[in-house]
Amino acid sequence: MAATGELIRMMNFVDDIAATLRRINSSFYLLSGEEKKRLAEYMRKADPNFLNIIELLEKGE
Repeated sequence: MAATGELIRMMNFVDDIAATLRRINSSFYLLSGEEKKRLAEYMRKADPNFLNIIELLEKGE
């Protein structure tokens, strides 16, 4: 199946998100345990968040 230009563009966005998450992950050692918890809470509350978008996409609607 061929990918449309729009799909390729969105997949590039996902690559950008993954690169950002790798940078965050590589900096964990700079944060205290409490700061890590605060960052996790902040990420979970982000709207929209990554997991919510995945759920919407999986519905195929």
